[in-house]
Amino acid sequence: MRKLFKAILAGAVALGLASPVLAQDKVIKMGTLSWEDLTPITGITKKVLEDKGFTVELTEFSEWGIAYAALAKGDVQIIASQIDYVAQDYWQRNKNRLEKISPVSHGLYQGIAVPKYVPVESIEQLNENADKFGGKIVGIEPGSGLMREASDAVSAYGLNLQLVEGSSAAMTAALKSATDRQEWIAVTIWEPSWMVQKFDTKFLADPKGVFAPPQGYYWIGQKGFSEENPEAREAIASVYVPLADITAINAAVNEGKSMDQAIADWIEAHADLIGRWENIKSY
Repeated sequence: MRKLFKAILAGAVALGLASPVLAQDKVIKMGTLSWEDLTPITGITKKVLEDKGFTVELTEFSEWGIAYAALAKGDVQIIASQIDYVAQDYWQRNKNRLEKISPVSHGLYQGIAVPKYVPVESIEQLNENADKFGGKIVGIEPGSGLMREASDAVSAYGLNLQLVEGSSAAMTAALKSATDRQEWIAVTIWEPSWMVQKFDTKFLADPKGVFAPPQGYYWIGQKGFSEENPEAREAIASVYVPLADITAINAAVNEGKSMDQAIADWIEAHADLIGRWENIKSY
């Protein structure tokens, strides 16, 4: 009976009748961090996979360490990450269990910025204007790659300003308050970000090269993902979202749209491009 069952199952698979078994192969477990650069990339790629018939199970993580641990263990199969600088430590720690699938965007830059009306152009000029900045640089969440680099910059340049830990929301509020009053403020910020456009800021020059150069975003997966999921890999590798589009999606969110709606509107506006992605094959 066991041999007969195996023979029947094999025949059903060959005919495409064993849908419960095949359906499992069409599930992709995707991880993400709920940040304004990664959320659009994740949402667009999710849509492309779903159009190919995949079911995408999405899990959000609060920070890189948890995300990479989940990826290495197999709790999720893929995640978008900046593995060359921002998440290099996590990639290095787990790389024997991971693989790079494809690039999906490029140009992330992080640094210390001021409003354009502030006549300071370089990190080297912060000390001589420390009083005007209230003796502080307004930071974001502790433990982020940006705060780690900002802390390195404080040391490298011998700054007499305190790097204040907080949150992205608190930094944004402080930046808005200062620009509304045309006051001096120094913040840690990144591009792509709607804040850079909204508040008309400028990055300070970094002659010592403490902050990383513009960085790439990559889809990475558990080791063996591409070999085991060639159709999904083809769909993922076709996706490329320019930095300007990520910024535009987040600007729409800042103006009142939900992130889901902003992504849906982008997808609708770029239907022809997505159709072209679906025609891209590497074989």
